[in-house]
Amino acid sequence: MADTLEFNEIYQEVKGSMNDGRLRLSRQGVIFKNSKTGKVDNIQASELAEGVWRRVALGHGLKLLTKNGHVYKYDGFRESEFDKLSDFFKAHYCLELAEKDLCVKGWNWGTVRFGGQLLSFDIGEQPVFEIPLSNVSQCTTGKNEVTLEFHQNDDAEVSLMEVRFYVPPTQEDGVDPVEAFAQNVLSKADVIQATGDAICIFRELQCLTPRGRYDIRIYPTFLHLHGKTFDYKIPYTTVLRLFLLPHKDQRQMFFVISLDPPIKQGQTRYHFLILLFSKDEDISLTLNMNEEEVEKRFEGRLTKNMSGSLYEMVSRVMKALVNRKITVPGNFQGHSGAQCITCSYKASSGLLYPLERGFIYVHKPPVHIRFDEISFVNFARGTTTTRSFDFEIETKQGTQYTFSSIEREEYGKLFDFVNAKKLNIKNRGLKERKKGMKQSYDEYADSDEDQHDAYLERMKEEGKIREENANDSSDGSGEETDESFNPGEEDDDVAEEFDSNASASSSSGDGDSDRDDKKPAKKAKIVKDRKPRKKQQESKKGKDPNAPKRPMSAYMLWLNANREKIKSDHPGISITDLFKKAGELWKAMSKEKKEEWDRKAEDARRDYEKAMKEYSVGSKADSHRGERSKKKKKKQEKQMKGKGDKKGATSKSSSSKSPSKSMSDSFKSKEFVSSDESSSAESKKEDSEEEGAASPPPSSEDSASGSD
Repeated sequence: MADTLEFNEIYQEVKGSMNDGRLRLSRQGVIFKNSKTGKVDNIQASELAEGVWRRVALGHGLKLLTKNGHVYKYDGFRESEFDKLSDFFKAHYCLELAEKDLCVKGWNWGTVRFGGQLLSFDIGEQPVFEIPLSNVSQCTTGKNEVTLEFHQNDDAEVSLMEVRFYVPPTQEDGVDPVEAFAQNVLSKADVIQATGDAICIFRELQCLTPRGRYDIRIYPTFLHLHGKTFDYKIPYTTVLRLFLLPHKDQRQMFFVISLDPPIKQGQTRYHFLILLFSKDEDISLTLNMNEEEVEKRFEGRLTKNMSGSLYEMVSRVMKALVNRKITVPGNFQGHSGAQCITCSYKASSGLLYPLERGFIYVHKPPVHIRFDEISFVNFARGTTTTRSFDFEIETKQGTQYTFSSIEREEYGKLFDFVNAKKLNIKNRGLKERKKGMKQSYDEYADSDEDQHDAYLERMKEEGKIREENANDSSDGSGEETDESFNPGEEDDDVAEEFDSNASASSSSGDGDSDRDDKKPAKKAKIVKDRKPRKKQQESKKGKDPNAPKRPMSAYMLWLNANREKIKSDHPGISITDLFKKAGELWKAMSKEKKEEWDRKAEDARRDYEKAMKEYSVGSKADSHRGERSKKKKKKQEKQMKGKGDKKGATSKSSSSKSPSKSMSDSFKSKEFVSSDESSSAESKKEDSEEEGAASPPPSSEDSASGSD
């Protein structure tokens, strides 16, 4: 027979609520772990007194009774699992797992039986219902009547508020049956009432949730918060965890008490009680007990007279009374040296503490997340600025928590912590490339992509193109024409921006011509802005395939050499898993073995640089040859054009001269010339013909034909 039995999807009944969890039976005892809160109930095998198997609403259930009277109910078993459980109880606990069915007659007249901490209402030999007396918060009596009130569970959809029992009068032994009934209930009920003096009192402690100043009175079974407006009584059985957290300023301390079920005020629920202390505040404490009682109850954990820091005294007393460990931050240390990270949650700023088994955020609202309930975490870019990032957590139940506005310097520390705790990181590959984790995470990021930044290269290329265009378009004085616009400059400065048109505008005298000349200047600027874009497109398209290939990194050289070996060692492995496995092997490789591939990578880099030098020299020579061939081709075209137009060269030159002459003289049309001036007009015509017959100065086209 197996030494352990495990059952998933088992429900524990607690105050009318069914809590999902996992049940494990071993030789040592029975352990139930709540899936929601992580709370663990441990029942020692020596404490078990009775086990009952019965049919319930969720199938079949198991009821366990202990020797000290506690009752534990677990539902969700299948009928076929009875034999397995029965044999296990006989072999390891020496108990008979009894089968008892509940009475379903619906009668409301029966017998009440008190057994340990359980009140059972029976009809005949069969129980109708059972009430754990620890759930009773108050018991009141009336004439022939007893009323039970219950502690409420916020997780239960429907809660039982009270039950009333009618007790018929009897005259046996002169004992009032109503009072006897009430005393049996109160002896086992969890009634919160101060039956004596407090063990100790802490005055005017600063409480963040619920907000205010409270006196904390420590009683043997419960904690009493007494404030100006509200009072809270907290049984120690509802305390789930204790936390002692140092503030980031190193001058204050948080003491956090996790509660389940929470304390409530109206519709508000407080799952955490958060106290804030100053480290400098000291106190001398005297317990309201004699030394023998202190020694007997606390076994050296507390003494009658104690002194020290206030936060130490409160945490020490709480630890002894609640009998739970105090959780403190682990070995995490942030960028500033603190054990926490400043962030925001739900628009409120607070502190996130990475613990050994979870995260806790204080203080508004406080959040505690265990590692075992986390599905994955995610590192996201900040929404407002690039100097911060967001840390997102999603639980297995689908709840999402986003801690935002975390300083960028905290990224590396938090990532290493999450990675060391083996939490599932949703965007691991992307974040590691951005962080530049280099070879330690090569399985997720290609090293060639890390070395070559295509966007940066493109920006550099565009910058070079702009500089070349600016130098080409600069005027003779060396000033560039495409200047940035400076508001407040005069119109003359704007005109100087386009020196090629500025001379034409200055030659004309009136203002209208100035405006006309400024319009083409704007067009010229638009054309100049478009030129670099064309060259940019040409540079994109014209990538030389003969250019030397970039060298591989040491990791990529090693991967190419060992790719087939990894495939053979892991048949059917996918590409993603292959890169992941390769990264793990590379990370585990010793420095001596990596040095061999580092040398190969260095040799490849030198060869690449040498090839690039040769390639750049060759490309320059090719460009010079191309320019010379273009110039020669243009020269030949001009020569061919000059030969074809040789006959009309003289007429062109004469006609080209006449317009320049008419520009200086006032022009008169032929029909407006008077008859008495005809002789002078004819003489002028003859003079112009004589000038046209004379040899004019050679033009550029004529000089080209003459050289031929």
